[in-house]
Amino acid sequence: MTTIAAVLAAADQQVPEDVGKSGPLGLFLILVLLLAAALLVKSMSGHLKKLPRSFDEQDGPRVVVPDTPAELVEPRRPGQDLLDDLRRAPRAIEGPRPERRDERTDPPAH
Repeated sequence: MTTIAAVLAAADQQVPEDVGKSGPLGLFLILVLLLAAALLVKSMSGHLKKLPRSFDEQDGPRVVVPDTPAELVEPRRPGQDLLDDLRRAPRAIEGPRPERRDERTDPPAH
């Protein structure tokens, strides 16, 4: 037991007296961090004051989200595709034209 007491007494003599105490640099860092936190709080409160109370649109159109994927597709009536094609290009669907033989483009028959 005397050896443990001797080791503790020797360790106590070797430790300088300012170990474990805060210095002026620690105080400076704490003050800088407190100042930075205060500036951040002030800045964020200014930004929050610019936001509207609510983001809900009172007058604008409401977006309705369907419950099933089938509600995303509009039901099309039979023949609607044909009518849409005719509206876009009226001559897109027409009957066959009568064949016309042109002597300038056809090779002579042997």
